[in-house]
Amino acid sequence: MLRRFILIATSLLTFTGTSTPSLAAGAGAVDPTTLNFGMSAPFSGPNGAYGVEMRDIIAAYFQQINASGGIHGRKLQLVALDDGYETERAVANARALVEEKKVFGLIASYGSSTTQAAVNEVLGPAGVPLVGAISGSDAIRQSPKTHPNNRYVFNTRASYADECEAIIGQLTSLGLNRIAVLYQNDAFGTSGLDGIASALRKRGLTTVAAGAVERNSLDVGAAAQAVAQANPQAVIMVALYKPTAAFVRHMKKLGQNPQFVTLSPVGADLLVRELGDDARGIGISQVMPYPWNEVTPVVREYQRLLAKGARPSYYGLEAYIMARTLIDALRKSGRDLSREKLIGSLESMQNLDLGGYHISYSPRDHSGSHFVDLTVVGNGGRVLH
Repeated sequence: MLRRFILIATSLLTFTGTSTPSLAAGAGAVDPTTLNFGMSAPFSGPNGAYGVEMRDIIAAYFQQINASGGIHGRKLQLVALDDGYETERAVANARALVEEKKVFGLIASYGSSTTQAAVNEVLGPAGVPLVGAISGSDAIRQSPKTHPNNRYVFNTRASYADECEAIIGQLTSLGLNRIAVLYQNDAFGTSGLDGIASALRKRGLTTVAAGAVERNSLDVGAAAQAVAQANPQAVIMVALYKPTAAFVRHMKKLGQNPQFVTLSPVGADLLVRELGDDARGIGISQVMPYPWNEVTPVVREYQRLLAKGARPSYYGLEAYIMARTLIDALRKSGRDLSREKLIGSLESMQNLDLGGYHISYSPRDHSGSHFVDLTVVGNGGRVLH
């Protein structure tokens, strides 16, 4: 059924020409019967599981909204393009979505480098809003008043700086001060590295070692060697689940078993699936409520959307929260819809309660949330908090 609500491109769409606000705002951007929203994320390759899960939840929620009449009489449609977690493809997808598919806005961008490039090269200049990004980069959280392209980005998760502060606070409270880092060599990894350095600096500490892994690579041998030589008490891993798993295995082969901790983009369920029993004891910072806690209203509502037999996850819940935020703003914007009205509705959100998770924006601050929860992988791969 979801296929009726998702347009999936199996190959990269390309579009030549320069995007301008006047072009993006016209030519069918606001249809009287349909609202198209674009999504660019990895649906294939080593990180495809992230994007597929998010896409399916957003499509299911759009389907639910459509079944109850849509938004002021308009039906929602998701136009999803695969970028493979590659920056150039993400930019090309954003351009195709805006200029060719004539989407009204975008939702659920994936990755820091990919999101920053799409915003700065396409969405910002075209005046097209993006609601939700799997990125905690400070670059897309700087004030719209000083960074005009950020006016079109509405974050729904805490920053990497927020996550790193929580992690470092916990580690140092346990007396673990010799801290090393594995980081992905892109905007995601360097943002995390900066957040770790800042949190350590507040406590008069520095990292004892750092190793890098390239995006979409599992070549972690050199990084593991560099980190192992420092004999750290803890290692914070700012990478996605496959390189993180490869790094943990490599460290254990080298006889190292420090306290491993990773940031939320890793995807707890995917990391557990990849590492099996070796995942036990790994700490993971989370920027969403615990997705197995049905007492939390937003979690309960998310779980109702899941296909029969599907397991809850942090990524799925995050996609649902992105969609909920968008729908709330669309409803407030009224029938006479424009992108500027949507932006105004979003910027007027003050402590919006989605059911146990709060979103706040203003014209000067599109951070959305500072919520961080610390979890650990327990026996049987269960995520505990």
